[in-house]
Amino acid sequence: MTPHDRTPNQLKQIRLLSHWLDNAITIPGTSWRIGLDPIIGLIPAVGDYAGAIFSSYIVLQAARLGAPKEKLTQMTFNIILELLVGTVPVAGDLFDAAWKANRQNLQLLEEHLEVAPQETKVNWVFVILLLSVVALVLVGTTVLAIAILRAIWQALGA
Repeated sequence: MTPHDRTPNQLKQIRLLSHWLDNAITIPGTSWRIGLDPIIGLIPAVGDYAGAIFSSYIVLQAARLGAPKEKLTQMTFNIILELLVGTVPVAGDLFDAAWKANRQNLQLLEEHLEVAPQETKVNWVFVILLLSVVALVLVGTTVLAIAILRAIWQALGA
């Protein structure tokens, strides 16, 4: 089996994951769709971590399929933007439902595969660096949230 033989299966998995994360549920009475990502994002802290892990998996698979650094960087930016805005209660969850970072990242990958379907060597150091930035943003938003909660707690005199 050549690497090209795996591409359809990998792409099918990415499409399925993207669908579940961003478009799996139709809002009754509308044509608007949301996925599990904004729903699990409602779970404080844990939801953001889970969403970032699933989204990062798509970036990893895109790297394995030969997506160039520019596309991988753009994909990572989509995840980070969703993470940062997603930390704002309610408004962040609404943004997450509308932004659909996973769908956008799938589209970036599909654009790449249409233009250059050949296998390219993966720069794993670069991929690890990108995903480390995602992890740092997750940790940073968690530390900031804890600091804010601690300040509110102290201001209330508790």
